[in-house]
Amino acid sequence: MSRTELTARPGAVAQNAPAESPITIQVLERAMLLLDVLAHQAEPVPLKNLAAKTGLHTSTAHRILNDLVAGRYVERVDSGLYRLGMRLLELGSLVKGRLSVREVALEPMRALHKLTGQTVNLSVQQNDEIVYIERAWSERSGMQVVRAIGGRAPLHLTSTGKLFLSASDPRQVKAYIMRTGLTGATPNSITQAETLEKELTLVRRTGYSRDNEELELGVRCIAAGIYDDAGNLQAGLSISAPAERMRDEWIDVLLKTAGSISEALGFEGGPIGGR
Repeated sequence: MSRTELTARPGAVAQNAPAESPITIQVLERAMLLLDVLAHQAEPVPLKNLAAKTGLHTSTAHRILNDLVAGRYVERVDSGLYRLGMRLLELGSLVKGRLSVREVALEPMRALHKLTGQTVNLSVQQNDEIVYIERAWSERSGMQVVRAIGGRAPLHLTSTGKLFLSASDPRQVKAYIMRTGLTGATPNSITQAETLEKELTLVRRTGYSRDNEELELGVRCIAAGIYDDAGNLQAGLSISAPAERMRDEWIDVLLKTAGSISEALGFEGGPIGGR
């Protein structure tokens, strides 16, 4: 059993697009020079030193730093003293959460696939849907449910989506219900708010979630959360299988695998939920 994989169409290329201004590129290069110098200094750096280390005129360095301060990429801590700003930390956290999770998860996903013989998916939330960003599967493993990378599905119809809903506050869940109307896809789909809320309570208690043929008849999934060093839910790790092949004994190893990936991302909160 498989799903047809979707292929992304390349975006249209703008015709006769204006060339980048050499002046604009030069400003960006100079800004990056300043950021690089600041990155290698443990203490705030005087403007004069920054100009000397980058080879920029003091007035040029001052003008660019002012723009970087306005964007919070650089912080002015005293008259003439500068250090890296919090905006870089925020962006770095986003990159860490969205990109490194795939790299960290891939080998554990392959090991979990080898153990179960079923497709293992890595998914993240994007608005009211989950997006599949990685998978582990093999053509030699027999009948499997293969999700297309880049494919999407509503939160309430998927095991990983329920993880994200369970991590949301009640107001966010209610807003989701109002926006989507909890439209179903199969007779098993959860389409009532009360039923969904009970399901999310169970997810919070156990630390894992299920899709019992709610997105697609004949397909069941179980999912566990992957958390970052701040304890935020970054992704869902799920096993998808033909309904008759799903095994509850996979839940423990799924939770352990998700836990090991979370630990590699810096999570120190211990097990999420319990059976």
